[in-house]
Amino acid sequence: MALLEVTGLSMAYADKTLYDQADLELQAGEHMGIVGQNGAGKSTLIRILTGQILPLAGRIDWAKGLRIGYLDQYAEIPAGLTLVNFLHTAYQDLYDKQDRATELYEQYAATADDKLLERAGRLQEELDAAGFYEVDTEIERVIAGLGLEAIGRDRELEQMSGGQRAKVILAKLLLENDDVIILDEPTNYLDVAHIEWLESYLQDFQGAAMIISHDFDFLDQVTNAIADISFGKITKYRGSFQKAMRQKEERADQQIRQYEKQQEEIAKAEKFIAKNKARASTSKQARSREKKLARMTRVEPPAENLQSHFAFPYTESKSAEALSVKNLSVGYEQPILDPVSFSMTAGEKLVFAGFNGAGKSTLIKSILGELQPLGGEAAFSPSAIVNYFDQDLDWDNDQQTPLQAMQDLFPTTAPKELRQRLAAAGINAENAQKPLFQLSGGEQTKVKLAIMEMKPANFLILDEPTNHLDEETKQALYRAIQAFPGNAIIVSHEVSFTKDLADQTLNVAALSHQENTEA
Repeated sequence: MALLEVTGLSMAYADKTLYDQADLELQAGEHMGIVGQNGAGKSTLIRILTGQILPLAGRIDWAKGLRIGYLDQYAEIPAGLTLVNFLHTAYQDLYDKQDRATELYEQYAATADDKLLERAGRLQEELDAAGFYEVDTEIERVIAGLGLEAIGRDRELEQMSGGQRAKVILAKLLLENDDVIILDEPTNYLDVAHIEWLESYLQDFQGAAMIISHDFDFLDQVTNAIADISFGKITKYRGSFQKAMRQKEERADQQIRQYEKQQEEIAKAEKFIAKNKARASTSKQARSREKKLARMTRVEPPAENLQSHFAFPYTESKSAEALSVKNLSVGYEQPILDPVSFSMTAGEKLVFAGFNGAGKSTLIKSILGELQPLGGEAAFSPSAIVNYFDQDLDWDNDQQTPLQAMQDLFPTTAPKELRQRLAAAGINAENAQKPLFQLSGGEQTKVKLAIMEMKPANFLILDEPTNHLDEETKQALYRAIQAFPGNAIIVSHEVSFTKDLADQTLNVAALSHQENTEA
């Protein structure tokens, strides 16, 4: 049974076509991964399906009566709501029924009207059937599974970081248990253990799901169908992510063979026509082949993705010791980590590991001096020049285009060079002229990386740089970090990205007071 039917979908921005007469179906029970390069139109597709924007053409038909849940990490939340109170809103309809049943019982006590008692009883049966009295147990299960205990049950959402807030919104969506859930990069702010829990949850989820993710290991565990968006088309494959990618490669290989074979036929026909068209004895045959050639349906060569290439400029360090951290105590009013001590010599690379909320970003900001440490010290070498990637996609003015933002930062650099830098990062000419807020998360990340490439340094600090990036771009970034001669500190929840990238690993989770409290 089709829960969703998309027919004749067309969408474009300026000169870029995202989809051209595309079709797609979501069947009951399907867990569909949505994949494609940054800027291919994955998030735009979700916004169309959820009614946030209208396509240029096409129909979007959802089955009637479906409850559709969408992971909106930027949803407006009433002020003052704590984590636990917010999660309870997932069951607001049940609490409303309980309140109504209580009112009916009170009215019955005053009037002895049996009809009131019957209505209250029916509501009570509905609450029992919906598992209302297991709500607290289910909330605790999700809190534990996604590691929300570390954030603090009574912490207000408006006081949380973007990553913490995203995790809490994901938890509420899972608790709502809708017929269809739509998840846009659900693993971005989860560590390995919590990703594994989410995998298990989705494997057991009986409803349908549509999931955008660049974490292909995750997709391979939770999907049974893949929708690949590329070059104006949406192609659906059945089976796991790996199986889908094998089918895609086989189609591309077949297309190449068909294209090459047809090009040989065309060249042969054109040569015959040119040679025989003017000859009286063979001109009829030549004209016949010319007509046949004109009617031929041409096989297009497989298109190529816009590839990203990164190279972080290096300026030589004159010190053997790059960074010294001694008994550094970090936090806000109270320490969130045990005192941290480590040192890095010139050229070393270090990975910070640990669950989301363990304190990795706080530690980085304290080392950089953006946050005042509560004790101890962190000192870079006198010749250290640091280039820092902050995971938050915050801009001074997101109405600016990438080109304008870079021109403000580097006013003496020629616009042509800035365009070339953006193009090398995978930002095409059209997106270079769009307001930043209109770009996808992956495209904004590429702009931030392009800005980093304009700053010579000998010490890179990258906090979750792979969030939102497609696989090709991740590999380009990996190679750039690996090739960088200087130091680097990398925070990433993707073990496959940091594997073999660093000389040493600091397990921040082992130092976290929040983790120790949980244990």
